[in-house]
Amino acid sequence: MGNLLQELADRLAFDWQPRTRMIYGPGCVERAGEVVRTLPAARVLLVTDPGVAAAGHADRLQNILRAASVEVVRFDEVRPNPTTRCVEACVERARAGQIDAFVALGGGSAMDTAKGANFILTNGGRMQDYWGVGKATKPMLPLVAIPTTAGTGSEMQCAALIADEQTHQKMACLDPKAAARAALLDPELTLSQPERVTACTGLDAIAHAVESMVTRPRNAISQLYSREAFRLAAQAFPQVLREPRDITARGAMLLAAAFAGTAIENSMLGAAHAAANPLTARFDLTHGHAVALMLPPVVRFNAGEAAVARAYAELARLGGMGDLAEELAVALEQWRRMAGLSPLGQACPEAASQVDLLAAEAARQWTAQFNPRPLTIADFGALYRKALAVGS
Repeated sequence: MGNLLQELADRLAFDWQPRTRMIYGPGCVERAGEVVRTLPAARVLLVTDPGVAAAGHADRLQNILRAASVEVVRFDEVRPNPTTRCVEACVERARAGQIDAFVALGGGSAMDTAKGANFILTNGGRMQDYWGVGKATKPMLPLVAIPTTAGTGSEMQCAALIADEQTHQKMACLDPKAAARAALLDPELTLSQPERVTACTGLDAIAHAVESMVTRPRNAISQLYSREAFRLAAQAFPQVLREPRDITARGAMLLAAAFAGTAIENSMLGAAHAAANPLTARFDLTHGHAVALMLPPVVRFNAGEAAVARAYAELARLGGMGDLAEELAVALEQWRRMAGLSPLGQACPEAASQVDLLAAEAARQWTAQFNPRPLTIADFGALYRKALAVGS
């Protein structure tokens, strides 16, 4: 008990400023017009991607908004891992449309693109000017976020993650003004996800819960959300893989992603994301796949710190896996296999010859500094080698 009380005392200080209204329930997308009108806004830019548009979600949302007398301008050219070029194209559409709000429909890429465009539209300059925290000096337009994937939790965060078109460096641009005013969490919208998207986004949400539970800035509030996100995902993720049409499980995963996103907003992320980013940048490996590969070795590395090992063990108990950090790591590997995602050596055969380069890039990633155990370049190299040693 003494150790637990000391841990609580160490993590008691926090500054809790919820910024985003959260609306959850099957069919709640039908309330989008009502929500936008209360911003208030009358002319919005609908930011989405070709896949979401092809699934019919963009047309449906456009009709819902127009029925509420909201004029809609559309940008449906979002690409995965959006770059500065994608953001600039979105800004051009927003300027031409003379909008007074953004509505982002899709996964994290759509929300990042909308947030990035909001920075430039309202504050000028380039995306690079906002790399860091709190660099927007002028008010920003309101944003409504409507996720169609259960993964990033971007709808609950004030960060835009944008890659530099030339260098491929991912820039985290954070500002409280960029956070969505409202998030509509409708699990029916996630039913159209392809199987691989379900797998990758689900594992990303799980990684967010696990990493935010132990990062250096973690606190009593962030851990509440981390725990609940993991508890929900541990039950729902295997069920969604088995029964993709299970709306209850889909809803649990959507809430898990949003809760984990809320935890990130208060605790940041760690070494698994730092190690995953170079894999995505160099080999075009899907982000959720990359994080799923790197999380088990990171869990084992971090478990060398006693307080972190206890936190991992708590997650293992919540997930019904056992009482040890190692049992959590084993479960994470099993979920990756269950999702049909290949190990690192098969997914990125070139990685074995580029470990030193990958390690140097991982050590420079922003999230590395928040990991509970400090890492050197050599430590990151060891993590990649452990991931490469996994045979299936």
